[in-house]
Amino acid sequence: MATTPSTSLRDLFAGEALALIPKILTLQDRNPHSPTYGCFDRNYWHYKIIDFPSGMAAEFVWPLALVYSLPLPGNSYYQQPAFREWIEAGLRYMARSAHKDGSCDDYFPFEKAAGAAAFSLLAGVEAYQILKLHDAELLEFFAHRADWLANHHESGRLTNHQALIVLCLEKVGRLLETERWDALKTKRLGRVLEWQNEEGWFQEYEGADPGYHTLTVGLLAQVHDLTPSHELRAAIERGVKFAAEFVHPDGSFGGEYTSRNTHNFFPHGFEIVGSWIPEALAINDQFLAGLQRGLGACYADDHILGHHCWSYLLAWQHWNNARPPVPPRPTGRVYFKNAGLLIDRRDGCELYVALNKGGAFKLWRQGKLVVSDTQLSVQVQQGKKFRNAVAHMVGRSSVNLDGHTIRLEGKLGWAKAARMTTFKLVVLRMIMFTLGRFFPNLIRKLLQKMLITGKKPAPFRFQRSLSWSEGKLNVSDELAASKGWGLARAAGIGAAQTSIYVVMSRTYQSSQLQPWLDLTEPMHQLKDDEPLKLERSL
Repeated sequence: MATTPSTSLRDLFAGEALALIPKILTLQDRNPHSPTYGCFDRNYWHYKIIDFPSGMAAEFVWPLALVYSLPLPGNSYYQQPAFREWIEAGLRYMARSAHKDGSCDDYFPFEKAAGAAAFSLLAGVEAYQILKLHDAELLEFFAHRADWLANHHESGRLTNHQALIVLCLEKVGRLLETERWDALKTKRLGRVLEWQNEEGWFQEYEGADPGYHTLTVGLLAQVHDLTPSHELRAAIERGVKFAAEFVHPDGSFGGEYTSRNTHNFFPHGFEIVGSWIPEALAINDQFLAGLQRGLGACYADDHILGHHCWSYLLAWQHWNNARPPVPPRPTGRVYFKNAGLLIDRRDGCELYVALNKGGAFKLWRQGKLVVSDTQLSVQVQQGKKFRNAVAHMVGRSSVNLDGHTIRLEGKLGWAKAARMTTFKLVVLRMIMFTLGRFFPNLIRKLLQKMLITGKKPAPFRFQRSLSWSEGKLNVSDELAASKGWGLARAAGIGAAQTSIYVVMSRTYQSSQLQPWLDLTEPMHQLKDDEPLKLERSL
């Protein structure tokens, strides 16, 4: 593997992470005399608009500890004594604000969220070791939270959470020099490997999300670094191969055609395994080229900026100077049947299609995005309320493929649009302070069905055809209203429309600058038995 000039690319990761540090510090209560000293949930300690601190926010101790300890270019926080004090305060508040069983909440009281507990535990252990602390109370807290995680099983198939818990148990076990979680850790790792599809991807709710997939690969890379095995190595290799297909020609990654609608990209795992899977380094190099062009998604939201921050810093820390050249773009069709994803590369074009989401797609020509399409959407009035019927919900569509054409047919579904109201908020608090505190997983399962997995069909049917001709992609859409068009108020196609709740979705990315394609006027000209038709040549 040849050595190539790469210092400037590496420092892109550092620069992106350092840009987030002032915001993280602003989110923290840094007053030593404050009762919430160390808390990173500004909505709780400063604005006082919520009644409990989010446990996920404690994760910020890790990126702060990495910035404190790493000689990053332009790092004014390096080895600053005050910085170290704030990290320690964050660790102590994490322990102090936890439930008696070691768990913590994220979105509502007594939620006992596995994701928040695991992300913050991993962050806490890493920060503790980076600062070389010796604190019996913190060690006891780490063990207590590890006990809870080891025996807790959340609803829904989120492989990244399972891999995260495996890594937590391994890290805490090593820190405390104990084997008490080894059996449970091995069993949970077995579940992670079982949830990897034969196509290489890891299950995330209803299918494959390449963005969250990169996080799972990164976590498993860290596990493999500590406890290597042939089985885990093979799983990571399959995962890297799958991820490599989803770096777009402009360097962007993921999008609304995936199961969880994310533009996530976590690079650290590809650097960790890059010494034995050189192709993994090319994935990062392609992504960095996109980052240079301003094509990364914005994750500066208070609740989600931590994950990417520490992943970027780890990628900088584990950087491989010897890197293979980026391979030429492949050609031909790649079909992940189980994932419902198809990639078609020909004549200088690259098409990414979600066959399980009504044919939502993205198209590039000569490395530039031509169109992002999240399928037909209809706004319907029912009484005084408006509902949104969409074709991009994960579900079953009739799919017909040949060498040049993709045909899909199916039903629209009602988009998830539930909002919190004062009444709902009060009811949720009453439930959680009574029965809910004893059955938090049941509440989580009900909310998942309400906001993510549950689906109700809408009275519309779609047909979509994508066909190649003379180097162009021809898109033919047809939408029929089984109960007539009377209640339909608006119709169109957007670049980034999504309709389920996912914490990492609906972030800004430059592909979203594409204007909304408004089909309201032609829809209003239709008779009830006439379909809405749209022909495009791209």
